[in-house]
This record gives sequence, C-alpha cells and structure tokens, in this order.
Amino acid sequence: MSIQRVKGMYDLVPGQTATWQRVEATASRLLESYGYLELRLPLVERTELFSRAIGLATDVVSKEMYSFVDRNDDALSLRPEGTAGCVRAAISNGLLKGHSSKLWYSGPMFRRENVQRGRNRQFYQTGAEVFGLPGPDIDAEMIIMLARLWRQLGLTGITLELNSLGTRDSRQRYREVLLEYLTARRADLDEDSVRRLESNPLRILDSKNPDMAELIAGAPSLLEHLDSESAEHFDDLRGMLERANVSFQINPRLVRGLDYYSRSVFEFKTTELGSQGTICAGGRYDGLVETLGGPATPGIGFSLGVDRVVALLQEQGRELVTEPPHVFFVAAGERAWPVAMALAERLRDEVPGLRLMQNLGGGSFRAQFKRADKSGAALALVLGESELEAQTVQIKPLRQSGEAVVVSFSDLPETLRDHLATIGESS
Repeated sequence: MSIQRVKGMYDLVPGQTATWQRVEATASRLLESYGYLELRLPLVERTELFSRAIGLATDVVSKEMYSFVDRNDDALSLRPEGTAGCVRAAISNGLLKGHSSKLWYSGPMFRRENVQRGRNRQFYQTGAEVFGLPGPDIDAEMIIMLARLWRQLGLTGITLELNSLGTRDSRQRYREVLLEYLTARRADLDEDSVRRLESNPLRILDSKNPDMAELIAGAPSLLEHLDSESAEHFDDLRGMLERANVSFQINPRLVRGLDYYSRSVFEFKTTELGSQGTICAGGRYDGLVETLGGPATPGIGFSLGVDRVVALLQEQGRELVTEPPHVFFVAAGERAWPVAMALAERLRDEVPGLRLMQNLGGGSFRAQFKRADKSGAALALVLGESELEAQTVQIKPLRQSGEAVVVSFSDLPETLRDHLATIGESS
C-alpha cells in the first residue's frame, strides 16, 4: 500500500505552482520597494516563545500547535505563525538598534486545525514586521501598501476592516465591562464562548456562530473605552487612509485571535472564499518585544495567507499556467547529441529569457517530434547528421503553419531572438 500524505498538508504539483510564484514574487518586489529586508526564520522554535507571545489561553497555543520534546528534553514547536519568531530573531541578532527596522519573511506555518476550504494544517504566509515606529504613519503605509498589492495582482472585491484595541490597560478595563455583560447572558452563550468567558472574553466578539450575532451586536463597544492616546492614534490613521483613497469599514468587534495585539488591528476580507474570507490581517503589538526579553519597542506587522490569495485568484479567473518551452531541441545521431547539448547551452547564454527543452534519452525523429509536440513548444530545433556536416540547424514551427528554415550555428542566437519576439507579439 502506498504512503498517503498527512491530513491537512498537500502537494503543489507542476501546473499549480505558477500562480503561487506570481503571488510570492509580486509581494516580495513590493515589500522591497517599500524598504523591507528579507529575514529567513527557522521552522522550529522553543514552545515557550509562542506560549509567551501568543498567550496560553489562545486556541493556537492550547489546542493547535505541533509540539514535541527532543532528545535534550527541550520543548519545541513547529511555528504556527511568523511574528513571534521574527521578534525573537530581531532581538537575538541585534536588529532593533537604530531608528527602525522593516523586515519580511515567507514560508509554511503549522496548526492542527479542523481542515476545510481555506484552512489547512500546513499553510503558507508572507509576513512583514516593523519595529521602532510608534506613530500611525507606519500603520497607514502598511495598509496602503497592501491595497497596492491587491491592485498589482488584479484582485477585486476585497474590503478592509479596522479597529483599535487600545493599550493593555484600557483593554483590561474594557474586559471587565464586557465580562459583566457576557456573564449576565451566560445562558445564551454557545459552548465555545462559555469556555472563553474567563480566559479570553474578547475572542467571543469574533464568534462566527450566527446564533450569537444579536448578543455580540449588543455588547459594549471597545472603541468607547479607548484611552485618549489610542483614540487619537486611531483618528489619525483613518485620516491618512481617507487621504490615500483607501476605503475601509470600522468593525468594533474585530479583536484578532492572538493576545499580543494593541491599538490598530486590521483585516482584508473577501466574500468569495466562504467562511475563510480573511486573506490578510495584522496590527500593532507595542508590548511584544519587551514580553520576549527585548527593549521596550513599538511594533506592527501583518501576515498574508498565500493559500487564500491563490484561491481568490483562481476564483476570479486570474490564475496562471506554467509557461511551455519556447523551443524543443531534436537531435538524431550519436555525433549530433553532444553538439546539440553544447549548442543548447550557448543559446541559453545568448538568448535572454529563452525556455529551451532538450530531448534526452534518445529516440527516433518521430518519437522526438511527439515529445516536442507534447511539450507545448512553439518551435523545434532540428539537428541531424546532414545539418551537423553543414554546421546548420533547422527551425521548424510546431504551432503555426510555415516552412522550416535553415540557419547556421553562428546566426542561430540572433535568428532565435527574432523568432521569440514574433512569438511574444502573437501570444
């Protein structure tokens, strides 16, 4: 019996990866254009990092992490998100010195969640974090940058929701008001909300249970309990977004699922992916660096769900297909094969952007042309014994009508560049 893949983890096979590459490449170029520098993080961290950063009472730490004890009795976990690891790396590597740091990272994350569309146990994120900037200007720039990303990818119908969680002190005061409201209505809470009532009542506001909607709508608003500095910060952020023509909705029930957030939080959402409609989310975490042993440093970040962005591109008919080779090199005869390989390498050197697939494993002309046709290439290069004697190659169209042309070895790169320009104009 063959070995099956692990539930919630999947293979990305050829033909699917082109759209992933587009999302990742577009995001990395945009981040770098805004001054972010790439940081590559380990997949495994000490479990304590996540329990301290994310919070013991969160579902991520209490139920979803892949954790184990290694041979040295160290408690380790596969990373469930990127912010905590990025903060740890910034502290460990002295990246918090100076005016500010802009960092980005990308890769797989792991959570043992209930598998459904848009939610897998191995999923991919591109994230960014900024340290050292306390004002709302970086909040605004980050959100404006993400709005630009959707435009560059050609995505439509994405909405932005904003909220402010205030400082830790003001949130604690609000927690007491909310707890009083929810406790008085305990009989109307679902099982999950009852479990969260004492440990993390703010997460009840994020419940997706439609039976809870009316109760949540009537809850006290966090925005009415903000401290004055957080209220001013939030007002300034909204003003900057309005001036940049970035549309948004205020959602006073937006609390995010991790304990480290403070002040600004945001989510970009779509209605086209069912219940897993958040494609990107983030916010400020001004106390997290200090919690993890670093100096008091303001911070803000986001994580983009690459899986969900790819799914949305597919839903909107904007997925990419893997490009076929431009040319397929057919060679026949023992003397022709090594010459064809050397010539193919010369063409790769001298024809920018050339996608060239060479026949390998021998075979008759007929068999090789079948492979050439199956490859999807627009042209075949043909080198037989007679061409080898004359130091020429035939260029034969495979997708359009036309006669084969004979070109010398020396003229082949320039002729092929001209053919590629013609292919580009007709595609």
